[in-house]
Amino acid sequence: MLYQDTIDSEVLVHKPWFVASTFAVVLALFLMYNLTGTTMGELMRPVIGDPSQSGLYGRFAIAFVIAVAFSLNLVLIGFAPIKAQIILVWLELLLLILAFFKSFELSLPFIRENLPFLITQGVFTTLYVSAISLLFASLIAIIAAVAKLSSNGFAYGIASFYTSFFRGLPLLMQIYLIYLGLPQFGIVLNAVPSGILALSVCIGAYMTEIFRSGIQSIDRGQWEASRSMGFGFGLTMRRIILPQALPVIVPPMGNTFISMLKDSSLVSVLGVWELTFLARTIGQPTFHNMEMLVAASLIYWVLSCCLELIQSKIERHYSRSKLR
Repeated sequence: MLYQDTIDSEVLVHKPWFVASTFAVVLALFLMYNLTGTTMGELMRPVIGDPSQSGLYGRFAIAFVIAVAFSLNLVLIGFAPIKAQIILVWLELLLLILAFFKSFELSLPFIRENLPFLITQGVFTTLYVSAISLLFASLIAIIAAVAKLSSNGFAYGIASFYTSFFRGLPLLMQIYLIYLGLPQFGIVLNAVPSGILALSVCIGAYMTEIFRSGIQSIDRGQWEASRSMGFGFGLTMRRIILPQALPVIVPPMGNTFISMLKDSSLVSVLGVWELTFLARTIGQPTFHNMEMLVAASLIYWVLSCCLELIQSKIERHYSRSKLR
């Protein structure tokens, strides 16, 4: 959502001082990049042959042209409406990323051949593991958040220790501890359940603080009013507290789910056939690692964009209901 009280970019990019500052920064950055690791003898080389191998004047000319093109592009985009500006910036950055990938000299036929399998098997497993983990993490987070808000010292102690411990350990370490440690107690879990359990308890620890802050954002008078009407704890939470806390909970919870989607790649160390594991498995035997890693990265990005759109729609829904 774009607000009217934000900085007017159309005016800002047309300010001479802003354009001059942008030009100077871009010029300095490209000069630093071009001059890194060069000797004085290389800098004094005449401007002949490949421009990238030219001397000081040639490198300065390249940086100058890039800075002028960048500043001119910034000014021209400023004349477009705000939505058009966003679309143009996205397209330009996407072209830059594609040009960056093209420099790897990727085998496009190999990507096209294996892309359907990456999507049907890898994406399905990734979404399955992430969705189930989110469900269990939410349940754990609600219970732990209520425990941290209670006046019971025993419940608060367990919940606070849980959040401290599982937020303090790297997720990869937790995956190994669960997969290799639980069999020491006679509890043997396969790779997928172990990965889901590790993601659930780790993300649940972070989501505990999200739910706690959301519940605490509701005025205490809401609790007192519900008790005066004879509502129990469960009914109060379900009908009064959580519906009002959701506008506060949804944005960080959406960010957590997007993060979980990418963190699910860590369960590949257990041999789970998720997206990262398949990309590495397919690419290694044929020495097409970069092709599969780029394909998997783009798939993760597309999935994250879809989740961002869903999150924005949910946020708009609750913002409209809050205005009513």
